[in-house]
Amino acid sequence: MRIERLVAEYGAPDLGVGTAAPRLSWVRSEGSGSQTASEIRLRAPDGRTEVARRSGPQQVLVAWPFPELRSRERVEVEVRAEAGGEWTAWSDPLVIEAGLLTPEDVEARFVSPRDVGGLDGGAVVLARDLELDGDVVAARLYVTAHGIYDAWIGGRRVGDHQLDPGWTAYDARLRYRTFDVTEHLRSPGADRIAVGLGNGWYRGQLTWTLQRDSYGDRLALLAQLEVTYADGRRQTVVTDESWRAGTTGVLADDLYDGQTTDLRLPLAPDAVAEGPVDVVEADLGRLVAPTGPPVREVATLPAREVSTSPGGAQILDFGQNVVGWVRLRVTGERGARVTVRHAEVLEDGELGVRPLRDAKATDTYLLAGGGAELLEPRYTFHGFRYAEVTGATVRAEDADAVVVSSDLRRTGWFECSEPEVNRLHENVVWGMRGNFVDVPTDCPQRDERLGWTGDIQVFAPTAGFLFDVGGFLGSWLQDLAADQHADGGVPMVVPDVVHENVSGPRPGDQGQTSGAGWADAAVHVPWTLYERYGDVGVLERQYDSMRAWVDKERALAGDSLLWDTGFQFGDWLDPDAPPHDAAAAKADPAVVATAYLARSAHLLARAAGVLGHEADARRYGQLSEDVASAFREAYVGADGTVRSDCQTVYALAIVWGLLDTDAQRRGAGDRLAALVREADFHVSTGFLGTPVILDALCEAGYPELAHAMLLTRTNPSWLYPVSMGATTIWERWDSMLPDGSVNPGEMTSFNHYAYGAVADWLHRSVAGLAPAAPGYREVTVRPLVTGQLDRASARLDSPYGPIEVSWRLAGERFELELEVPPGVTAHLDLPLDEPARTVGPGAHRVAGDWVPVGSPLVTR
Repeated sequence: MRIERLVAEYGAPDLGVGTAAPRLSWVRSEGSGSQTASEIRLRAPDGRTEVARRSGPQQVLVAWPFPELRSRERVEVEVRAEAGGEWTAWSDPLVIEAGLLTPEDVEARFVSPRDVGGLDGGAVVLARDLELDGDVVAARLYVTAHGIYDAWIGGRRVGDHQLDPGWTAYDARLRYRTFDVTEHLRSPGADRIAVGLGNGWYRGQLTWTLQRDSYGDRLALLAQLEVTYADGRRQTVVTDESWRAGTTGVLADDLYDGQTTDLRLPLAPDAVAEGPVDVVEADLGRLVAPTGPPVREVATLPAREVSTSPGGAQILDFGQNVVGWVRLRVTGERGARVTVRHAEVLEDGELGVRPLRDAKATDTYLLAGGGAELLEPRYTFHGFRYAEVTGATVRAEDADAVVVSSDLRRTGWFECSEPEVNRLHENVVWGMRGNFVDVPTDCPQRDERLGWTGDIQVFAPTAGFLFDVGGFLGSWLQDLAADQHADGGVPMVVPDVVHENVSGPRPGDQGQTSGAGWADAAVHVPWTLYERYGDVGVLERQYDSMRAWVDKERALAGDSLLWDTGFQFGDWLDPDAPPHDAAAAKADPAVVATAYLARSAHLLARAAGVLGHEADARRYGQLSEDVASAFREAYVGADGTVRSDCQTVYALAIVWGLLDTDAQRRGAGDRLAALVREADFHVSTGFLGTPVILDALCEAGYPELAHAMLLTRTNPSWLYPVSMGATTIWERWDSMLPDGSVNPGEMTSFNHYAYGAVADWLHRSVAGLAPAAPGYREVTVRPLVTGQLDRASARLDSPYGPIEVSWRLAGERFELELEVPPGVTAHLDLPLDEPARTVGPGAHRVAGDWVPVGSPLVTR
């Protein structure tokens, strides 16, 4: 029995922790009994040791039991646990080092190039010489920027991050990073620190209006280098007027358009920096430490083939739609121009760039000449499977796709007997990787790439299974709260750069901050994080934001409690909507909006109960009931028919418990089943109906219809894109038409994760692994076995350890294998002629004669 994994918070960087009291979590090895007590031991560099003991089973996000850390304080923490009267050995030590916890710790000031670095002037370098007068035993670089940066000391790159500091609500929250640069500074003598700066999100193009300077018109750097010598002396080097600025070989850089690089000119760190800088006034109180991992290179895919298009273009195919850039090895004459254009699809054999709209997605290089050269950008990224190369002849072995993403820990897997469903699930994973580049975006390739609230609202449950997103989405939620309006309205994108003053009129009188299903992310996403990770802290932190939004919704609904006014996105991209009118869904937007009001009030009431806000729990619980009553009175017939009579409205009403009588529930379920049969098992839902349609069928007693919908291969369906060669989830059910042409609609992304929300149903209902208590402390194992699939399995590295479920049908015999980690209880409800039962940690095998399911099985 041992402790296998000890982390602070969500495994955020242990160097530069941004809280004085980091919570601790650990996983115990298989074979341990129930934890009855734990001890946490702290060791300080001065030899001080403290031990804190607590009784009970808690091992996830355990409160810090020691005095608060001071800025820069470095400690080691170990844990051991008692189970069955025996103590584990002490865990391996976890080193935790606090970052700069107060603005007073920051001596540096933001500095900006005075004479270089204009908006059209390309990337710049800011640099300063160093003089080390002793043996260095420790060195830390605290750094951030207005723009995106790469830092170098002594000609060596600092860290392996990409696109730092990432994208937050910069006016309120700007991340800084902490790097251990001791190995960069071992030798006494002269050295140099240089930092390259690109436009990034701070002042590069954003939104479909291609607005610039969203946060400011000057690049700026803040850096603080703290050096500790062997004799105990400390030296601090900060950005100030002594720094110098210069241009680099990056002549232009933009996240949408790409990068132009002249390799005849030096790049950071070698670029000459002789020009002056200005100190820029900025609020240091907005500096925050990261709570999630940085963007990194997470994979490298070699080109599969090089082909020649009908027009004679040289096309690289990487076999997978990815996000990142092309790394190319070429030779050529000095000054030769090599251009790399990116796209997700081909049309008629040529690069399909129309879906990119105004994003050029082009990297250009002017060669230095004289031998082989390695080409790749630093300050941009693209969404692509294909790349067109001009100016050099390349072979497949000369090109790689560099895949970048926030370096999230993978936690969830799924597999079943249907290969196309497995490919669908892989497409969900790849789509999430590509759209989790520091912000949960809608798409990664065109002139958008924004943190659309509606997309992550529907996808968060899937995300929370596939990857550890607690810190990542927790940070994004803080941006949501920062950008939330004083009246409780929630922007449709976070960080909010779709301002009326720069993007033209709003799409409606409430469109920017009051879209049902979009603004409701303020409530649904925190609740999902609580459900997936058992994190009460996220509810505490977001509670005011959650309540403000529900109060805003309530006000919009008025005395009738029916939210039937103002602009709504509605069931966006309903497959029957015209290509150029994505909001023209079959579902009545008032029905959808009122359903969301009832649901958000319900979740807020539950959050209030968790936090001990009993009056709020009663108030919002009553509001949810009252809205549901108004919903039924206005929109539901006695026989269960729902206004606008389409898949989405029935699904929302069934899954969210908005129906009252048995006759309504039975009638709505039967009508939904009839609509699915009439559609020949095709999906007929948009962004908001899709996540709940299969659950609704199962809850209504039609799991076989849910499986039939899943397995349909013609458009519109989940497997239609798979049949067309998709390697990520598409924005539209038919982003590519059956003849291979691209849908004529303006919004035709081939990497959009919203419809991938179906993976949550695959995990919970097909494999049968669902959370039954926060953090998966309890799970329900209830696979829907209809006979349409022969086997399915899921694995989740839960906060308590790996949970694995695997079942198969062998003729009429059902067999299930289950692994439950210490600290977790599993409730089994299997398709066997036996009562449900509960099991504890360990390996379990169950077999018997299969009893086909056909009764309500899924609850939320």
